[in-house]
Amino acid sequence: MASGSCLTLAITQPCVSLSPSFSPHSKPANPNPNPNPNQFLLSHSSFSSFAPSSSLALRSNQTLLSHPRSKRQSLANAPNFHVVASAKLEPLKVMISGAPASGKGTQCQIITQKYGLVHIAAGDLLRAEVAAASENGKRAKEFMEKGQLVPDEIVVMMVKERLLQPDSQEKGWLLDGYPRSSSQAAALEDFGIRPDLFILLEVPEEILVERVVGRRLDPVTGKIYHLKYSPPESQEIASRLTQRFDDTEEKVKLRLRTHNQNVEAVLSLYKDITVKVNGDAPVENVFAQIDAALTQLVEERKANSGFQAA
Repeated sequence: MASGSCLTLAITQPCVSLSPSFSPHSKPANPNPNPNPNQFLLSHSSFSSFAPSSSLALRSNQTLLSHPRSKRQSLANAPNFHVVASAKLEPLKVMISGAPASGKGTQCQIITQKYGLVHIAAGDLLRAEVAAASENGKRAKEFMEKGQLVPDEIVVMMVKERLLQPDSQEKGWLLDGYPRSSSQAAALEDFGIRPDLFILLEVPEEILVERVVGRRLDPVTGKIYHLKYSPPESQEIASRLTQRFDDTEEKVKLRLRTHNQNVEAVLSLYKDITVKVNGDAPVENVFAQIDAALTQLVEERKANSGFQAA
């Protein structure tokens, strides 16, 4: 039984102790104590008498007892009852990975808009922690000021603490571009953090190189252009565009090689929950593949959310 899921227990005995003190055969003092004549309130004491092994955390001292058949049928003749404890499905936990220029940022935006997940990118999180002068941020800043990479142990702690924040726990999360190595993935596993789905955007290397090398930045507006796919609107804008120092063919190929090595290591831990998506397609088609995988996950979770005893 998944935690936080809807729960259905079938009670095979038609006669159970009801609270207030009446049975299905008795007549209540109030002719209409409940708007639904086929619903009664079952107290914890009577519930525990037939399900002592159940570990249910109920929100109040009573659980709704509903008859599963038609309202027209008399409760006195009913062979079964169902006790239903309603709760929300457990929120989604998703990781997404993709090479530079794979379109990962665009897909993250669409996913969070549709599914309401909390978007967490390790790079953004690191900068926010440094700006907030948190304990982890102060430690990270020491390495950044020396031009050194921030150790995994610091970044993993930042990510772990963010994933455990109330909004992430309530809404679910989309972890963007992290973990990037098997050691980072193993560290998250040690903290009990594992996704329901690992999405990998796959785009041929020659397409990625073309996308990166053609990228340009407007320093005035901050807008990103592409000389082929999204050219500037005017010659004035085109004349002021700049290119990132590492958006060259030589450097992007080096970054892609590193990315591919890291992804292969991470996939070894998540191979049973990995969905590979063709990223060399229009944005809406790429999302359609992701959406299908997430929808299937949600539907499976709904189908398996209840425990039913015969």
